[in-house]
Amino acid sequence: MSASRRSVAQDLVWRTEVLFYDLLTAVLRLFPVAWVSGAGARLFMLLGPLTGTHRIASDNIRIAFPHLTPAQHARLLKDQWDNLGRTLFEFPLTDRLTPATGRVEVVGRERLEAIAQSGEAAILVSGHFSNFEVMAAAIVDAGVRCRVTYRAANNPYFDRRIIETRARYGVELFGPKGGGEGGRELLQTLNDGFAVAFLNDQKFNTGVEGTFFGVPCRTAGGPTRMALRCGGLLHPMSVQRLPKARFRVIAHPPILLERSGDREADLVAGVAKLNAFFETCVRERPAEWFWVHKRWPNEAYAALAAVPQPKPGL
Repeated sequence: MSASRRSVAQDLVWRTEVLFYDLLTAVLRLFPVAWVSGAGARLFMLLGPLTGTHRIASDNIRIAFPHLTPAQHARLLKDQWDNLGRTLFEFPLTDRLTPATGRVEVVGRERLEAIAQSGEAAILVSGHFSNFEVMAAAIVDAGVRCRVTYRAANNPYFDRRIIETRARYGVELFGPKGGGEGGRELLQTLNDGFAVAFLNDQKFNTGVEGTFFGVPCRTAGGPTRMALRCGGLLHPMSVQRLPKARFRVIAHPPILLERSGDREADLVAGVAKLNAFFETCVRERPAEWFWVHKRWPNEAYAALAAVPQPKPGL
């Protein structure tokens, strides 16, 4: 197949994917949010265990919580599918999951309002907790001029849907380019007076070495590096799921970064503080973390595979 034909075929696939997404979105928006959330939970608890992703989630849980009993392990696996299904089905309805609708309470809102009133650049960081989409809505609702970093979807038509969905509740997205140019774009965004929000809990192969749940890993150092350049503060946030598709967004006290004069040492220490914050959040509400991505390096999974394990519970 020629390059032009491959391009046409790929475009057709992308358009078909978005068509199905648009049809699903149109149907879901006919129903109450709580019903849609529950439908997502039921579907993913049924189908999730039949996928290869189930093994990834199971392995991650074994790495993080090696002392769980088989029954506890199986329960956590089931519960994380519940949360993931709810989160994905809630996405097309995120404009209904804002403080203004009464579905999101904000703890520490005064911290966000202080950022808004200062007019100064700020680095907000969080992880993939609960429905992490509602965090951005809480930031914007508090008056913070903020751009949320994200990785553009491979499907350009779906990427447009992501941008449009988030724009409904006032969120501006920012997809920085890789390498030094991306860093310069981020600095310009901060210089323009915008806060920048990051989800910083996933694996980053060229990131800063550290540990997560006591296991070596690498974490993106960008947010910490930016904070060191802009005053030495990181503003951590988390999201908690409440009953009936309601949420609690927490703006935690700032993380003060060390400024010893050794930039690399300060960076490593700052990333360690972030990882400790993320780990605390996961331990408090383990079912609400995004367990389906490979957080640790391949060596951690190879070591796990070398030890006989029971099949992940259904």
